[in-house]
Amino acid sequence: MRSYRIFSHLAKVLQHNSVKTSTLVGRVQIGWPLISLPVTLSFDGVEGKWGQRLKSYLQKPIQAFVPGPIMGDTSENTSKLDSQTASNQAPVSQGDSKPTERMQTLQEHLTQRTDEHNEEQSRQNTQEPSEASAACSSGQPNTKVQKTDPQDRDGASSEQPHKTHLFVEVADHQWPIVYSTEYNIGFLGMEKLHPFDSGKWGKVFQFLREEGMLSEATIVRPLEATEADLLVVHSSSYINSLRWSITVAGITEVPPVALLPNFVVQKKVLKPLRTQTGGTILAAKLAMERGWAINVGGGFHHCSSDRGGGFCAYADITLSIKFLLELGLIKKAMIVDLDAHQGNGHARDFMDMMDKVYIMDVYNRNIYPHDGFAKRGIRRKVELDFFTGDEEYLDKVYNHLKKALEEFEPDIIVYNAGTDCLEGDPLGALSITAEGIKNRDQIVFEFAKKERDKPIPVLMVTSGGYQRNNARIIADSILNLRQKGLIGCQAAEEHQAKRKKKTGSSGSPSSPESATTPSSGASSPTSPTSGEPRRGLLDWFKR
Repeated sequence: MRSYRIFSHLAKVLQHNSVKTSTLVGRVQIGWPLISLPVTLSFDGVEGKWGQRLKSYLQKPIQAFVPGPIMGDTSENTSKLDSQTASNQAPVSQGDSKPTERMQTLQEHLTQRTDEHNEEQSRQNTQEPSEASAACSSGQPNTKVQKTDPQDRDGASSEQPHKTHLFVEVADHQWPIVYSTEYNIGFLGMEKLHPFDSGKWGKVFQFLREEGMLSEATIVRPLEATEADLLVVHSSSYINSLRWSITVAGITEVPPVALLPNFVVQKKVLKPLRTQTGGTILAAKLAMERGWAINVGGGFHHCSSDRGGGFCAYADITLSIKFLLELGLIKKAMIVDLDAHQGNGHARDFMDMMDKVYIMDVYNRNIYPHDGFAKRGIRRKVELDFFTGDEEYLDKVYNHLKKALEEFEPDIIVYNAGTDCLEGDPLGALSITAEGIKNRDQIVFEFAKKERDKPIPVLMVTSGGYQRNNARIIADSILNLRQKGLIGCQAAEEHQAKRKKKTGSSGSPSSPESATTPSSGASSPTSPTSGEPRRGLLDWFKR
Protein backbone atom coordinates (compact mmCIF):
# COMPACT_ATOMS: atom_id res chain seq x y z
CA MET A 1 0.00 0.00 0.00
CA ARG A 2 1.46 3.31 -1.06
CA SER A 3 0.86 6.16 1.31
CA TYR A 4 1.98 9.76 1.34
CA ARG A 5 2.49 11.56 4.61
CA ILE A 6 3.95 14.98 5.11
CA PHE A 7 5.49 15.69 8.52
CA SER A 8 5.62 19.46 8.66
CA HIS A 9 8.66 21.06 10.29
CA LEU A 10 7.63 24.60 9.34
CA ALA A 11 4.52 25.97 7.62
CA LYS A 12 3.93 29.48 6.38
CA VAL A 13 0.85 30.64 4.53
CA LEU A 14 1.39 34.09 3.06
CA GLN A 15 -1.34 35.95 1.30
CA HIS A 16 -0.33 39.12 -0.49
CA ASN A 17 -2.31 41.29 -2.90
CA SER A 18 -4.95 38.57 -3.23
CA VAL A 19 -2.37 36.25 -4.86
CA LYS A 20 -2.17 32.93 -3.05
CA THR A 21 1.43 31.91 -2.27
CA SER A 22 2.17 28.89 -0.09
CA THR A 23 5.40 27.17 0.95
CA LEU A 24 5.79 24.00 2.96
CA VAL A 25 9.12 22.53 4.06
CA GLY A 26 8.97 19.00 5.39
CA ARG A 27 9.71 15.34 4.86
CA VAL A 28 7.82 12.98 2.56
CA GLN A 29 7.61 9.29 3.40
CA ILE A 30 6.52 7.12 0.50
CA GLY A 31 4.95 3.75 1.18
CA TRP A 32 7.59 2.28 3.50
CA PRO A 33 8.98 4.35 6.42
CA LEU A 34 12.50 3.52 5.28
CA ILE A 35 12.12 5.68 2.17
CA SER A 36 12.21 9.21 3.50
CA LEU A 37 13.03 12.26 1.43
CA PRO A 38 13.34 15.90 2.49
CA VAL A 39 11.12 18.08 0.35
CA THR A 40 10.27 21.71 -0.20
CA LEU A 41 6.93 22.19 -1.95
CA SER A 42 6.01 25.64 -3.18
CA PHE A 43 3.39 26.99 -5.55
CA ASP A 44 2.57 30.49 -6.69
CA GLY A 45 -0.82 31.68 -7.83
CA VAL A 46 -2.19 28.20 -8.54
CA GLU A 47 -5.70 28.52 -9.81
CA GLY A 48 -8.38 26.12 -10.87
CA LYS A 49 -9.98 23.05 -9.30
CA TRP A 50 -6.82 20.90 -9.18
CA GLY A 51 -4.76 23.74 -7.74
CA GLN A 52 -7.26 24.21 -4.91
CA ARG A 53 -7.33 20.46 -4.21
CA LEU A 54 -3.53 20.33 -4.09
CA LYS A 55 -3.41 23.22 -1.62
CA SER A 56 -6.12 21.67 0.50
CA TYR A 57 -4.29 18.29 0.57
CA LEU A 58 -0.94 19.84 1.51
CA GLN A 59 -2.36 22.08 4.19
CA LYS A 60 -4.35 19.43 6.04
CA PRO A 61 -1.31 17.59 7.51
CA ILE A 62 -0.07 20.91 8.90
CA GLN A 63 -3.01 21.08 11.31
CA ALA A 64 -2.59 17.40 12.20
CA PHE A 65 1.08 17.68 13.20
CA VAL A 66 1.16 21.12 14.79
CA PRO A 67 0.17 20.24 18.39
CA GLY A 68 3.50 21.15 20.04
CA PRO A 69 6.71 23.09 19.55
CA ILE A 70 9.21 21.61 17.13
CA MET A 71 11.94 19.60 18.94
CA GLY A 72 14.74 21.94 19.89
CA ASP A 73 12.62 25.06 19.40
CA THR A 74 11.73 27.26 22.34
CA SER A 75 8.39 28.84 23.07
CA GLU A 76 9.98 32.12 22.05
CA ASN A 77 10.73 30.77 18.59
CA THR A 78 7.22 29.38 18.32
CA SER A 79 5.79 32.77 19.23
CA LYS A 80 8.00 34.38 16.61
CA LEU A 81 6.60 32.01 13.99
CA ASP A 82 3.09 32.83 15.14
CA SER A 83 3.62 36.60 15.04
CA GLN A 84 5.52 36.49 11.77
CA THR A 85 2.80 34.47 10.10
CA ALA A 86 0.13 36.79 11.41
CA SER A 87 1.99 39.92 10.31
CA ASN A 88 2.36 38.60 6.77
CA GLN A 89 -1.36 38.18 6.30
CA ALA A 90 -3.21 40.57 4.02
CA PRO A 91 -6.91 41.01 3.31
CA VAL A 92 -8.17 38.40 0.92
CA SER A 93 -11.23 38.14 -1.22
CA GLN A 94 -14.38 36.50 0.03
CA GLY A 95 -13.73 33.46 -2.12
CA ASP A 96 -10.66 32.59 -0.07
CA SER A 97 -12.52 31.79 3.14
CA LYS A 98 -11.28 28.17 3.44
CA PRO A 99 -7.52 28.99 3.42
CA THR A 100 -8.23 31.81 5.88
CA GLU A 101 -10.08 29.45 8.20
CA ARG A 102 -7.21 26.98 8.06
CA MET A 103 -4.76 29.74 8.88
CA GLN A 104 -6.85 30.82 11.86
CA THR A 105 -6.97 27.21 13.07
CA LEU A 106 -3.21 26.97 12.72
CA GLN A 107 -2.74 30.15 14.74
CA GLU A 108 -5.12 28.93 17.44
CA HIS A 109 -3.14 25.69 17.76
CA LEU A 110 0.13 27.60 18.00
CA THR A 111 -1.20 30.06 20.57
CA GLN A 112 -2.75 27.33 22.71
CA ARG A 113 0.38 25.14 22.72
CA THR A 114 2.65 28.11 23.33
CA ASP A 115 0.64 29.16 26.39
CA GLU A 116 0.70 25.61 27.75
CA HIS A 117 4.44 25.35 27.13
CA ASN A 118 5.10 28.66 28.91
CA GLU A 119 3.00 27.62 31.92
CA GLU A 120 4.83 24.29 32.17
CA GLN A 121 8.21 25.98 31.87
CA SER A 122 7.45 28.58 34.57
CA ARG A 123 6.18 25.84 36.91
CA GLN A 124 9.38 23.81 36.42
CA ASN A 125 11.58 26.86 36.96
CA THR A 126 9.97 27.50 40.35
CA GLN A 127 10.47 23.90 41.49
CA GLU A 128 13.85 22.76 40.12
CA PRO A 129 16.37 25.24 41.61
CA SER A 130 15.56 24.39 45.23
CA GLU A 131 15.99 20.66 44.58
CA ALA A 132 19.28 21.16 42.74
CA SER A 133 20.75 23.45 45.40
CA ALA A 134 19.69 21.04 48.15
CA ALA A 135 21.44 18.17 46.39
CA CYS A 136 24.64 20.18 46.00
CA SER A 137 24.66 21.44 49.58
CA SER A 138 24.13 17.95 50.98
CA GLY A 139 27.05 16.60 48.99
CA GLN A 140 24.85 14.25 46.97
CA PRO A 141 25.34 14.00 43.21
CA ASN A 142 22.94 16.26 41.37
CA THR A 143 21.47 14.36 38.45
CA LYS A 144 19.43 17.29 37.14
CA VAL A 145 21.47 18.73 34.33
CA GLN A 146 20.68 22.00 32.59
CA LYS A 147 20.13 21.25 28.93
CA THR A 148 21.26 23.99 26.61
CA ASP A 149 19.94 23.80 23.09
CA PRO A 150 22.93 24.79 20.94
CA GLN A 151 20.80 25.52 17.88
CA ASP A 152 20.79 29.20 18.76
CA ARG A 153 24.44 30.27 18.96
CA ASP A 154 23.64 33.90 19.68
CA GLY A 155 22.68 33.37 23.31
CA ALA A 156 18.93 33.21 22.71
CA SER A 157 18.68 29.49 23.45
CA SER A 158 16.50 28.31 26.31
CA GLU A 159 17.78 26.13 29.15
CA GLN A 160 15.49 23.31 30.19
CA PRO A 161 16.39 20.93 33.02
CA HIS A 162 16.21 17.22 32.40
CA LYS A 163 16.97 14.19 34.50
CA THR A 164 19.78 11.97 33.26
CA HIS A 165 19.89 8.26 34.01
CA LEU A 166 23.59 7.95 33.15
CA PHE A 167 24.91 8.32 36.70
CA VAL A 168 24.31 4.78 37.88
CA GLU A 169 25.21 3.65 41.38
CA VAL A 170 28.74 2.30 41.68
CA ALA A 171 29.70 0.00 44.55
CA ASP A 172 32.92 0.44 46.51
CA HIS A 173 34.28 -2.88 45.21
CA GLN A 174 33.96 -1.77 41.58
CA TRP A 175 36.94 -0.28 39.78
CA PRO A 176 36.30 3.17 38.26
CA ILE A 177 36.76 1.47 34.88
CA VAL A 178 33.73 1.68 32.60
CA TYR A 179 32.90 -0.93 29.97
CA SER A 180 29.90 -2.65 28.41
CA THR A 181 29.56 -5.43 25.87
CA GLU A 182 27.37 -2.95 23.99
CA TYR A 183 30.54 -1.04 23.02
CA ASN A 184 31.52 -3.47 20.29
CA ILE A 185 30.35 -2.93 16.72
CA GLY A 186 29.61 -5.80 14.37
CA PHE A 187 27.19 -6.42 11.52
CA LEU A 188 27.71 -9.03 8.80
CA GLY A 189 31.43 -8.31 8.72
CA MET A 190 30.83 -4.83 7.35
CA GLU A 191 32.85 -3.33 10.22
CA LYS A 192 35.96 -4.92 8.68
CA LEU A 193 35.76 -2.47 5.79
CA HIS A 194 37.27 0.18 8.10
CA PRO A 195 40.78 -0.27 9.54
CA PHE A 196 39.46 0.55 13.00
CA ASP A 197 39.21 -2.54 15.22
CA SER A 198 35.57 -2.22 16.18
CA GLY A 199 35.90 -5.00 18.76
CA LYS A 200 39.03 -3.79 20.54
CA TRP A 201 37.09 -2.58 23.60
CA GLY A 202 35.93 -6.10 24.42
CA LYS A 203 39.46 -7.41 23.92
CA VAL A 204 40.84 -4.86 26.40
CA PHE A 205 38.38 -6.06 29.03
CA GLN A 206 39.15 -9.69 28.24
CA PHE A 207 42.91 -9.14 28.67
CA LEU A 208 42.41 -7.34 32.00
CA ARG A 209 40.14 -10.12 33.20
CA GLU A 210 42.69 -12.76 32.23
CA GLU A 211 45.32 -10.89 34.25
CA GLY A 212 43.05 -11.01 37.30
CA MET A 213 42.49 -7.27 37.54
CA LEU A 214 38.84 -7.10 36.48
CA SER A 215 35.80 -9.32 36.63
CA GLU A 216 32.16 -8.99 35.71
CA ALA A 217 31.42 -7.96 39.29
CA THR A 218 34.08 -5.25 39.52
CA ILE A 219 33.50 -3.46 36.21
CA VAL A 220 31.15 -0.48 35.89
CA ARG A 221 28.55 -0.88 33.17
CA PRO A 222 27.29 2.36 31.59
CA LEU A 223 23.94 3.12 30.01
CA GLU A 224 23.24 4.47 26.56
CA ALA A 225 23.12 8.26 26.29
CA THR A 226 19.62 9.40 25.45
CA GLU A 227 18.70 12.13 22.99
CA ALA A 228 18.11 14.49 25.91
CA ASP A 229 21.65 13.79 27.13
CA LEU A 230 23.11 14.41 23.69
CA LEU A 231 21.23 17.69 23.31
CA VAL A 232 23.27 19.13 26.17
CA VAL A 233 25.89 19.73 23.45
CA HIS A 234 24.56 18.61 20.07
CA SER A 235 22.06 20.55 17.99
CA SER A 236 18.79 18.83 17.21
CA SER A 237 19.46 19.29 13.51
CA TYR A 238 22.66 17.24 13.82
CA ILE A 239 20.92 14.50 15.82
CA ASN A 240 18.19 14.37 13.18
CA SER A 241 20.80 14.11 10.41
CA LEU A 242 21.98 10.82 11.91
CA ARG A 243 18.62 9.33 10.94
CA TRP A 244 19.99 9.24 7.41
CA SER A 245 22.17 6.22 6.74
CA ILE A 246 24.19 8.13 4.16
CA THR A 247 25.20 10.65 6.84
CA VAL A 248 26.41 7.88 9.13
CA ALA A 249 28.27 6.27 6.24
CA GLY A 250 30.23 9.47 5.77
CA ILE A 251 31.04 9.76 9.48
CA THR A 252 32.15 6.14 9.85
CA GLU A 253 33.91 6.17 6.47
CA VAL A 254 32.22 2.89 5.49
CA PRO A 255 30.26 3.63 2.26
CA PRO A 256 28.10 0.45 2.28
CA VAL A 257 26.46 1.67 5.49
CA ALA A 258 24.52 4.09 3.26
CA LEU A 259 22.66 1.12 1.78
CA LEU A 260 21.42 -0.19 5.13
CA PRO A 261 18.00 0.70 6.56
CA ASN A 262 18.48 3.36 9.20
CA PHE A 263 16.95 1.29 12.01
CA VAL A 264 19.77 -1.22 11.44
CA VAL A 265 22.37 1.57 11.47
CA GLN A 266 20.90 2.95 14.69
CA LYS A 267 21.08 -0.41 16.43
CA LYS A 268 24.35 -1.81 15.10
CA VAL A 269 26.47 1.33 14.68
CA LEU A 270 25.12 4.32 16.57
CA LYS A 271 23.84 2.57 19.69
CA PRO A 272 27.34 1.27 20.58
CA LEU A 273 28.72 4.78 20.10
CA ARG A 274 25.94 6.27 22.25
CA THR A 275 26.72 3.70 24.95
CA GLN A 276 30.39 4.64 24.86
CA THR A 277 29.37 8.29 25.09
CA GLY A 278 27.30 7.51 28.17
CA GLY A 279 30.36 5.69 29.53
CA THR A 280 32.56 8.78 29.13
CA ILE A 281 30.02 10.99 30.90
CA LEU A 282 29.74 8.49 33.77
CA ALA A 283 33.53 8.06 33.97
CA ALA A 284 33.96 11.84 34.27
CA LYS A 285 31.82 11.88 37.40
CA LEU A 286 33.63 8.80 38.73
CA ALA A 287 36.98 10.54 38.22
CA MET A 288 35.84 13.42 40.41
CA GLU A 289 34.70 10.98 43.11
CA ARG A 290 37.58 8.47 42.99
CA GLY A 291 40.45 10.63 41.68
CA TRP A 292 40.70 8.76 38.37
CA ALA A 293 38.55 6.79 35.95
CA ILE A 294 39.01 5.01 32.63
CA ASN A 295 36.42 4.51 29.94
CA VAL A 296 37.59 1.53 27.89
CA GLY A 297 35.87 3.18 24.90
CA GLY A 298 35.12 6.76 23.89
CA GLY A 299 37.48 9.50 22.81
CA PHE A 300 35.51 10.67 19.76
CA HIS A 301 37.58 13.81 19.35
CA HIS A 302 36.63 14.55 15.71
CA CYS A 303 32.97 15.18 16.54
CA SER A 304 31.73 18.62 17.55
CA SER A 305 28.28 19.87 18.44
CA ASP A 306 27.06 20.08 14.85
CA ARG A 307 29.32 17.80 12.78
CA GLY A 308 30.86 14.36 12.92
CA GLY A 309 33.68 12.60 11.12
CA GLY A 310 36.57 10.17 11.45
CA PHE A 311 34.42 7.43 13.02
CA CYS A 312 33.23 9.95 15.65
CA ALA A 313 29.46 10.46 15.74
CA TYR A 314 29.04 11.94 19.23
CA ALA A 315 31.17 14.51 21.06
CA ASP A 316 31.69 12.49 24.24
CA ILE A 317 34.66 14.55 25.48
CA THR A 318 32.75 17.80 25.15
CA LEU A 319 29.69 16.22 26.78
CA SER A 320 31.65 14.92 29.77
CA ILE A 321 33.12 18.35 30.50
CA LYS A 322 29.79 20.13 29.93
CA PHE A 323 28.06 17.79 32.37
CA LEU A 324 30.71 18.43 35.04
CA LEU A 325 30.53 22.18 34.51
CA GLU A 326 26.75 22.28 34.68
CA LEU A 327 26.67 20.00 37.73
CA GLY A 328 29.06 22.41 39.44
CA LEU A 329 31.67 19.69 40.02
CA ILE A 330 34.40 21.63 38.20
CA LYS A 331 35.17 25.16 37.08
CA LYS A 332 38.07 24.44 34.73
CA ALA A 333 39.19 21.44 32.72
CA MET A 334 42.23 20.46 30.66
CA ILE A 335 42.11 18.18 27.63
CA VAL A 336 45.39 16.36 26.94
CA ASP A 337 44.92 14.85 23.49
CA LEU A 338 47.73 12.44 22.56
CA ASP A 339 45.94 10.65 19.75
CA ALA A 340 47.95 10.81 16.51
CA HIS A 341 45.23 12.91 14.86
CA GLN A 342 44.30 16.50 15.61
CA GLY A 343 41.33 16.68 17.98
CA ASN A 344 39.32 19.17 15.99
CA GLY A 345 35.89 18.36 17.47
CA HIS A 346 36.37 19.49 21.07
CA ALA A 347 38.63 22.32 19.86
CA ARG A 348 35.70 23.74 17.91
CA ASP A 349 33.29 23.22 20.81
CA PHE A 350 35.41 25.05 23.38
CA MET A 351 36.78 27.79 21.15
CA ASP A 352 34.70 30.35 23.03
CA MET A 353 35.56 28.85 26.43
CA MET A 354 39.35 28.82 26.36
CA ASP A 355 39.48 30.46 29.78
CA LYS A 356 37.69 27.40 31.23
CA VAL A 357 38.93 24.60 28.99
CA TYR A 358 42.63 24.33 28.13
CA ILE A 359 43.53 22.03 25.24
CA MET A 360 46.97 20.52 24.69
CA ASP A 361 47.11 18.52 21.48
CA VAL A 362 50.09 16.48 20.21
CA TYR A 363 49.43 15.17 16.69
CA ASN A 364 50.88 14.37 13.28
CA ARG A 365 50.49 17.56 11.27
CA ASN A 366 50.48 15.72 7.92
CA ILE A 367 47.36 13.59 8.37
CA TYR A 368 43.59 13.98 8.80
CA PRO A 369 41.75 16.25 9.58
CA HIS A 370 43.84 19.33 8.55
CA ASP A 371 41.33 21.57 10.36
CA GLY A 372 42.98 24.98 10.38
CA PHE A 373 39.99 26.69 11.93
CA ALA A 374 39.89 24.27 14.88
CA LYS A 375 43.55 24.94 15.63
CA ARG A 376 42.49 28.32 17.00
CA GLY A 377 40.90 26.51 19.94
CA ILE A 378 44.11 24.70 20.94
CA ARG A 379 46.10 26.51 23.64
CA ARG A 380 49.20 24.31 23.34
CA LYS A 381 49.65 22.85 19.88
CA VAL A 382 52.48 20.31 19.38
CA GLU A 383 52.79 19.24 15.75
CA LEU A 384 54.81 16.16 14.81
CA ASP A 385 56.25 14.95 11.53
CA PHE A 386 55.95 11.52 9.94
CA PHE A 387 57.48 8.61 11.88
CA THR A 388 58.44 10.54 15.01
CA GLY A 389 60.05 8.07 17.47
CA ASP A 390 59.95 7.47 21.21
CA GLU A 391 62.73 9.79 22.33
CA GLU A 392 61.50 12.92 20.59
CA TYR A 393 57.85 12.10 21.28
CA LEU A 394 58.19 11.46 25.02
CA ASP A 395 60.43 14.49 25.43
CA LYS A 396 57.80 16.73 23.84
CA VAL A 397 54.96 15.21 25.84
CA TYR A 398 56.86 15.71 29.09
CA ASN A 399 58.01 19.29 28.45
CA HIS A 400 54.76 20.59 27.00
CA LEU A 401 52.58 18.96 29.64
CA LYS A 402 54.78 20.46 32.35
CA LYS A 403 54.41 23.94 30.82
CA ALA A 404 50.68 23.47 30.29
CA LEU A 405 50.14 22.69 33.98
CA GLU A 406 52.23 25.72 34.91
CA GLU A 407 49.99 27.93 32.77
CA PHE A 408 46.67 26.43 33.80
CA GLU A 409 45.36 24.74 36.95
CA PRO A 410 42.50 22.43 35.98
CA ASP A 411 40.01 20.67 38.22
CA ILE A 412 40.20 17.61 35.95
CA ILE A 413 42.39 16.29 33.13
CA VAL A 414 40.55 14.56 30.30
CA TYR A 415 43.22 12.37 28.74
CA ASN A 416 42.56 11.19 25.19
CA ALA A 417 44.97 8.24 25.08
CA GLY A 418 44.77 7.20 21.43
CA THR A 419 47.13 4.38 20.42
CA ASP A 420 47.21 5.17 16.71
CA CYS A 421 50.67 6.67 17.26
CA LEU A 422 51.95 3.08 17.49
CA GLU A 423 54.57 2.17 14.91
CA GLY A 424 53.02 0.49 11.89
CA ASP A 425 49.65 2.20 12.26
CA PRO A 426 48.33 2.81 8.72
CA LEU A 427 46.65 6.11 9.62
CA GLY A 428 48.71 7.60 12.46
CA ALA A 429 52.05 7.33 10.59
CA LEU A 430 54.18 7.71 13.74
CA SER A 431 56.77 5.32 15.16
CA ILE A 432 56.04 5.01 18.87
CA THR A 433 56.75 1.60 20.39
CA ALA A 434 54.45 -0.29 22.73
CA GLU A 435 56.80 0.56 25.59
CA GLY A 436 56.71 4.21 24.52
CA ILE A 437 52.90 4.25 24.78
CA LYS A 438 53.00 2.78 28.29
CA ASN A 439 55.59 5.39 29.30
CA ARG A 440 53.48 8.15 27.76
CA ASP A 441 50.43 7.15 29.80
CA GLN A 442 52.57 6.91 32.92
CA ILE A 443 53.91 10.44 32.37
CA VAL A 444 50.37 11.88 32.24
CA PHE A 445 49.26 10.12 35.41
CA GLU A 446 52.49 10.97 37.27
CA PHE A 447 52.05 14.66 36.46
CA ALA A 448 48.47 14.54 37.74
CA LYS A 449 49.19 12.47 40.86
CA LYS A 450 52.76 13.02 42.06
CA GLU A 451 53.85 16.48 40.98
CA ARG A 452 51.49 18.57 43.11
CA ASP A 453 50.15 18.89 46.60
CA LYS A 454 46.59 18.19 45.51
CA PRO A 455 46.28 15.45 42.86
CA ILE A 456 44.26 16.28 39.77
CA PRO A 457 41.49 13.81 38.85
CA VAL A 458 42.15 12.09 35.51
CA LEU A 459 39.59 10.75 33.05
CA MET A 460 41.20 8.51 30.44
CA VAL A 461 39.51 7.46 27.18
CA THR A 462 41.07 5.11 24.62
CA SER A 463 40.22 6.87 21.32
CA GLY A 464 41.92 5.75 18.07
CA GLY A 465 44.13 2.79 17.23
CA TYR A 466 43.97 0.84 13.99
CA GLN A 467 45.96 -2.34 14.56
CA ARG A 468 44.97 -5.69 16.00
CA ASN A 469 47.52 -5.43 18.82
CA ASN A 470 46.18 -2.10 20.14
CA ALA A 471 43.91 -3.80 22.67
CA ARG A 472 46.84 -5.72 24.19
CA ILE A 473 48.89 -2.52 24.50
CA ILE A 474 46.00 -0.60 26.14
CA ALA A 475 45.53 -3.41 28.66
CA ASP A 476 49.26 -3.57 29.37
CA SER A 477 49.38 0.18 29.94
CA ILE A 478 46.50 0.03 32.43
CA LEU A 479 48.25 -2.82 34.25
CA ASN A 480 51.45 -0.78 34.32
CA LEU A 481 49.63 2.19 35.89
CA ARG A 482 48.25 -0.15 38.52
CA GLN A 483 51.64 -1.67 39.28
CA LYS A 484 53.20 1.80 39.64
CA GLY A 485 50.54 2.76 42.17
CA LEU A 486 49.09 5.47 39.93
CA ILE A 487 45.67 3.83 39.89
CA GLY A 488 44.13 1.50 42.42
CA CYS A 489 41.01 0.34 44.23
CA GLN A 490 41.63 -1.50 47.48
CA ALA A 491 38.03 -2.70 47.83
CA ALA A 492 38.12 -4.15 44.31
CA GLU A 493 41.44 -5.88 45.00
CA GLU A 494 40.04 -7.46 48.17
CA HIS A 495 36.85 -8.51 46.40
CA GLN A 496 38.87 -10.12 43.62
CA ALA A 497 41.15 -11.87 46.12
CA LYS A 498 38.16 -13.32 48.00
CA ARG A 499 36.66 -14.48 44.73
CA LYS A 500 39.90 -16.21 43.74
CA LYS A 501 40.14 -17.85 47.14
CA LYS A 502 36.61 -19.21 46.87
CA THR A 503 37.12 -20.53 43.36
CA GLY A 504 40.59 -21.88 44.17
CA SER A 505 42.27 -19.93 41.38
CA SER A 506 46.02 -19.55 41.55
CA GLY A 507 47.96 -16.31 41.23
CA SER A 508 46.55 -13.21 42.87
CA PRO A 509 46.40 -9.99 40.86
CA SER A 510 49.21 -8.49 42.90
CA SER A 511 51.49 -11.52 43.06
CA PRO A 512 55.14 -11.07 42.05
CA GLU A 513 54.72 -13.60 39.26
CA SER A 514 51.98 -11.61 37.60
CA ALA A 515 53.93 -8.39 38.04
CA THR A 516 56.96 -9.65 36.16
CA THR A 517 55.43 -11.52 33.26
CA PRO A 518 55.60 -9.65 29.94
CA SER A 519 51.85 -9.92 29.42
CA SER A 520 51.03 -8.28 32.72
CA GLY A 521 51.95 -4.87 31.41
CA ALA A 522 54.67 -4.17 34.00
CA SER A 523 57.29 -2.04 32.31
CA SER A 524 60.94 -2.90 32.81
CA PRO A 525 62.83 -0.78 35.37
CA THR A 526 64.60 1.27 32.74
CA SER A 527 64.22 4.77 31.41
CA PRO A 528 62.24 5.27 28.20
CA THR A 529 65.40 5.85 26.17
CA SER A 530 68.23 4.22 28.12
CA GLY A 531 69.05 1.32 30.41
CA GLU A 532 69.32 3.36 33.62
CA PRO A 533 67.22 2.31 36.63
CA ARG A 534 64.39 4.67 37.49
CA ARG A 535 61.99 5.42 40.32
CA GLY A 536 59.58 7.18 37.99
CA LEU A 537 59.55 8.63 34.52
CA LEU A 538 59.42 12.20 35.77
CA ASP A 539 62.52 11.60 37.91
CA TRP A 540 64.38 10.39 34.83
CA PHE A 541 63.31 13.40 32.76
CA LYS A 542 64.39 15.78 35.53
CA ARG A 543 67.85 14.25 35.54
